[in-house]
Amino acid sequence: MKEKYISIKEALEKKKGKVSLRGWVYRERKFKDKVFIVLRDHSGIIQTVIHKDKVSEKEWEQAERILIESSVKLHGELVEDPRAPGGVELRVEKFELVHLAEPFPITKDKSKEYLYDKRHLWLRSRYLTSILKIRSTVFRAIREYFWSKGFYEFHSPSLTPGVAEEGPTLFEVNYFGKKLYLTQTWQLYAEAAIFALEKIFTIAPSFRAERSKTSRHLAEYWHAEVEVAWMNMDELMDLAEEMIKHVIREVLKHHREDLEFLGRDPKDLEKVLKKKWPRITYDEALEILEKKGMKVPWGKDLRTIEEDKLMEDFDTPVFVTHYPKEIMAFYKPRDPKNPKVARCFDLIAPEGYGELIGGSERDENIDELIKALKKAGEKIENYEFYLDTRRYGSIPHSGFGMGVERLISWICKLETIRDAIPFPRTMTRHKP
Repeated sequence: MKEKYISIKEALEKKKGKVSLRGWVYRERKFKDKVFIVLRDHSGIIQTVIHKDKVSEKEWEQAERILIESSVKLHGELVEDPRAPGGVELRVEKFELVHLAEPFPITKDKSKEYLYDKRHLWLRSRYLTSILKIRSTVFRAIREYFWSKGFYEFHSPSLTPGVAEEGPTLFEVNYFGKKLYLTQTWQLYAEAAIFALEKIFTIAPSFRAERSKTSRHLAEYWHAEVEVAWMNMDELMDLAEEMIKHVIREVLKHHREDLEFLGRDPKDLEKVLKKKWPRITYDEALEILEKKGMKVPWGKDLRTIEEDKLMEDFDTPVFVTHYPKEIMAFYKPRDPKNPKVARCFDLIAPEGYGELIGGSERDENIDELIKALKKAGEKIENYEFYLDTRRYGSIPHSGFGMGVERLISWICKLETIRDAIPFPRTMTRHKP
């Protein structure tokens, strides 16, 4: 009969009785007559002890040779012990060495850059394991939320002839002798799809060739994007707030211990759920900044330094709306009440984590779109398919894009966005 293995978490909950566990050596201490192994798997760690007189001679020889990250299978008796991690110890009766690891290259004194060089091994750390588990829940919760609202998941090309954001931040690709670019957003294709599906979302990689070395930027990141027919900007902000609150609830439900291990107090996130998030205009944001001694000329976009200053007095994300039209992307429409500003918003996170979401209504006026594209120096022929959407049954619609790693960084209270993704790609890092 095949032996049944349980997870370490299940063993800690069980607290007593015979169990079989398998995983990797997280820590080891060797004595003359016993070996302590702290075993890890995806669910946690547990202390185990192998007594020389309780196992065979071969098993004892293997236990004496054990090194960190060796893979093992253990069978024995669970015993409550307040000195052990989790308050439970496994007293081993049967020990199997699956693979004896070589001396592990990662030690406590290694630099951050070394850890990025060895990212394929550093993923095994409890730190990154906790983040990756939360990351998985974040992705699942985003999908669950939109599926529950009747959205369809829709996918667009990763190689595109044109752009939707800033031209200088494009990655150029040789596509069978033609010049194409890695996508910055699905938006233009999504706007075509809403005439069929009406309510759509995606979670897919996007690429920005920004020459930035800050803790907030990645060259390749995962982009959660939404496009909705018949929806205005206020309704879109409601959707964004509800979606993120659903994600936070799911993380709190499944990962309180992971959050605490990472240094994030779950109570900070619980407060965020209880409040309605403020909505202020760009003009109001400038007034707040001026009172704080930071004079920003009207028409200038808010940089990281301004966003951080603005958010000092807020403990929830804040929607900043109606940015100047002239500094916005071509597809963001002018506000009929004030043509100098666009019907758009950014959602800015507290605690210095910056912009989470950018969204807007979409310009329905084909003449305005062509005018804006020409002003930006774009080739109109690259956008003919997009302009066709305004020629055949155009409707009011809106959408937003969220950098998922930005959300993960804020939820987990990370020092750098590079730890919110398994293998970060930045201006200075393209491997492993």
